[in-house]
Formats: sequence, C-alpha cells, structure tokens
Amino acid sequence: MADLLHLVDKPEGWTSHDAVARMRSILGERRVGHAGTLDPFATGLLLVGEGKATALMGCLSLLPKRYRARVRLGVTTDTQDRTGATLRASDAIPTRDALESALGRFRGPLMQRPPIYSAVRVRGERLYMAARRGEDVERPERPVHVYDLTLLAAPFPDFECDATVSRGTYVRTLAHDVGEALGCGAHLVALRRTASGPHRVEDALSPDAAFGLDARAFRERALSPARAVAHLPRMRLGDEETARVKHGASPPFDEARIEPSLTRYPLPPEEPGWPLALLDPAGDLVALGRAPEEQRHSEPLRLLRVFAASAP
Repeated sequence: MADLLHLVDKPEGWTSHDAVARMRSILGERRVGHAGTLDPFATGLLLVGEGKATALMGCLSLLPKRYRARVRLGVTTDTQDRTGATLRASDAIPTRDALESALGRFRGPLMQRPPIYSAVRVRGERLYMAARRGEDVERPERPVHVYDLTLLAAPFPDFECDATVSRGTYVRTLAHDVGEALGCGAHLVALRRTASGPHRVEDALSPDAAFGLDARAFRERALSPARAVAHLPRMRLGDEETARVKHGASPPFDEARIEPSLTRYPLPPEEPGWPLALLDPAGDLVALGRAPEEQRHSEPLRLLRVFAASAP
C-alpha cells in the first residue's frame, strides 16, 4: 500500500465518486478518497488520496480553487447550469462594459445562497433530495470569497471567465447571480477546475480507461504527503520527538521552530488558521497539528492527525 496524493483529471460526465471508484480499481486499494467535489458535467483537477494520504483531504479542501467557466446569458435554469430545465429566457443581452461592471461587484467577500440542486445539508437532509420532491427549502446564505474573477472572452450570448474562489463557493451560483444582477439571467454551460492551491491540472492524469494508465503510472506522478501539504507552515522534529508523536504525545509549541510556507494561500471564511505539518528528520510527514490558542512557549500543540508517511 502507498500513501500518496494523486492529481486526477476528472472526465466530463463522471461524478467525483465515479473517479474515486475508478482509482480504487486502478490502484488495487480500497482506501481512496477525494477533496473538493466536482459536478458531473465539470472537468478538471480532483485531488485523490491513497492510503494514509486520505487523512489529508480535509486540509487540502481548504485550498482556494481556480476555474475556467463559460456562462450563457439570457437563460435561467433550475439547476443554474446546462443540465437543468429552462425557467425563463431574455433577449436583453448586456454590453461588454455592463458585464465587466457586474463582474466587479462579485469580487471579494460575498454571502452566497447554495443552489437547491446541491449536496448541502439543511436540517440533516441534502438539498437535492428536497428539490427532487419539488420542495423549495429555505437555504441560508453562507460566506464565501471570490479572490479573482476575470473576463476572458465575450462571444455573446456566452462569456468565458477565470475565477479563483474559496471552498464552498458554487461557480454555477456565481454565474446565476451575475445574470440576475444584469437583469437577463444566466447559467453555467461549462466548467473546468484548473488548480487547487499549488496543484495544477497540467500535472494531472486521466483515469479514463481509454488512456490505459496503470497503478505504476499514477504512483510515479503522485506526491508524498509532505509534498502534498507543502503549502503548510511546518515544524521539524527530532528522532525522540518523532517517536513520541507517533504514539500520540504532543510536542511543545515553539514559535522559533515554525518554518513558514514559501507560498501562502488564503483560508476560506471562518477558518481559524492553517494546520502545522510536523516532519521527521528525513522530511516525511508524521502528523498535522495546531498551535495552542494562546501560542505560549512550551505549551503542547494540539495533534489533529497522526500517521507515518512513506515517500513515493
């Protein structure tokens, strides 16, 4: 068994679960999970953990996501994308200047209402279950952050944009809301995730059987847990500390020993901070921890996850 992070290029028409199931088959490993679900019609980067690297999925899901999106103006659908039924149509397509102005209003921190056709839970039930029964459930708005929203092309009635957003942001809802702001309506017609933090789709492999890639091909391209979380601040442990941490004993906090990451990424709204990566003398990831709230010297770190990682 390997403990690795795989960069997977999810094909169109596959659910994220389909991609995980296919990776289980390719790798011959049941312990496989993913971070950051993609809708079936979307394509692009899916982070997939194998073995103990599945413990990193929660941490990796905090990374900002980058997308290339194509939006159609003038048509609103019940799913806010091309898979849904048309609710209304309009011929009042705006000018490029009006579109640029509207996009500017959706940059920065926002409150976003999740779509009714989504996996968000309200009162313990997935929203899409209520939608299938024809029920319109109250959906509280949630804080999200749009770090960048750049217009790339506008062959009206479509336009293409590059969007970098926080965890929990629905790009189809962003498209819908831009259409509402313009008064003509809009829906998402294509979406490709191009990056998740430092991880790029250009480095990903497709699990589609048509490409004929086997476990060796994926594992040769995969990242060790330490490389997978290179965006985290880190603390290096000595041999004795490493042994104690593997048995669940927290090392003392020492700010002088914390090495900041070379590239810093913004956290989603309401997240308290990035975890610490605890590395053994060889540079392998041993555990994830969090600094104590008061951050006093010699106060023990809070261990979030302990595991011994193997390098690829």
